[in-house]
Amino acid sequence: MEWSLYLSFVAVAIAVALTPGADTAVVLKNSLMGGRRGGLATAMGVFFAGSTQAVLAAVGLGIIVAQSQTALQVIRWVGAVYLAWLAFQSLRSAWKGEYARPALPPAAMKRRGFLQGYLTNLTNPQVLMFFLALFPQFMTPGMDFWALVLLTMTLPVLGTLPLLVIAVLVDQAAAWWQRRSVRRTLDAVTGAVLGFLSVRVAADAFHEAA
Repeated sequence: MEWSLYLSFVAVAIAVALTPGADTAVVLKNSLMGGRRGGLATAMGVFFAGSTQAVLAAVGLGIIVAQSQTALQVIRWVGAVYLAWLAFQSLRSAWKGEYARPALPPAAMKRRGFLQGYLTNLTNPQVLMFFLALFPQFMTPGMDFWALVLLTMTLPVLGTLPLLVIAVLVDQAAAWWQRRSVRRTLDAVTGAVLGFLSVRVAADAFHEAA
């Protein structure tokens, strides 16, 4: 592997990792609801979903999905509906302003957080398309297996690190974050972001179908 080429890839990966999106909004939401455990579990769900899509792209299976308009449309609509549901939950919480601690046990909270993180990332076809567009620019003929693994896992790892930081910081400042006015504001912002992303994904689906 040419290390200068890999460092260029890392620079691109860092820029992508620091760009907030649906993953960030979901981690923030679950960190507020379930504390550090909920936030970290959600971040790990995002990591495993991103790793899944990165591996699919690296071995070429992602190209098959990308070339199937039916498969991509299904993924887009599932993602749009799921983001819309998460947006509705956040906006409903902001409207009601009721923030009693969830009755779910820690294990159930972690499972729910992991699943939400996984589904939010996995149902985002832009992630797979990004990998398919990016990887060929940095792959070289005869690349060693370890180098391919390193390239494949770099973006999922770097993308997860800011999410882990968010989960920890929200938990450490729990007293401030849990103030009713702050929670309602954050829920409103999170719901608006998720709703916007849902509309954007749906618009992409409409555009591709036209």
